[in-house]
Amino acid sequence: MDTNPSALRFLIVDDDETFSRVLNRAIKRRGYDTAVAGSAEQALTLLETFTPDLATLDLKMGGASGISLIPQLKTVNPNMKILILTGYASISTAVEAIKLGATDYLAKPADTDQILAKLKHSLPDPDVEIADKPMSVGRLEWEHIQKVLTEHDGNISATARALGMHRRTLQRKLQKRPVREEH
Repeated sequence: MDTNPSALRFLIVDDDETFSRVLNRAIKRRGYDTAVAGSAEQALTLLETFTPDLATLDLKMGGASGISLIPQLKTVNPNMKILILTGYASISTAVEAIKLGATDYLAKPADTDQILAKLKHSLPDPDVEIADKPMSVGRLEWEHIQKVLTEHDGNISATARALGMHRRTLQRKLQKRPVREEH
């Protein structure tokens, strides 16, 4: 943790040590004070001594998810800008993160410039590009599974029952990377 009193404070919460180290170094070079946590639990401990202005939260980590941190972060600093980063992007988790107070949502891989641009650009963009083609069937299936999983608070068995599939089948589908949207 750095201590430049005039710098904005940036919290990185991600269980990918390599990604965290690279992002931390890049953020520091841009003049921010930084702190890194490898889990939601570590982040809560850091909040006792470090009040961030900006934060990136990994969605899917061992233990609690990054989304679960949003209310605590907003309590510490209501004006904090929070970006959810994830390799498991879905519409339902993006909507949930925004409802809880995240500023934006970005799919990994993302570089430092993209991350800072998302955090600095906090106003909605009515000119956002709308895709010409609908989502693929595979992507629609992934989005639907994520929506039902969110509705059942992450409970795999309850989600499998709601989807009418075997729990193991659902677990296999969740272990796969989401189907990429074609541009």
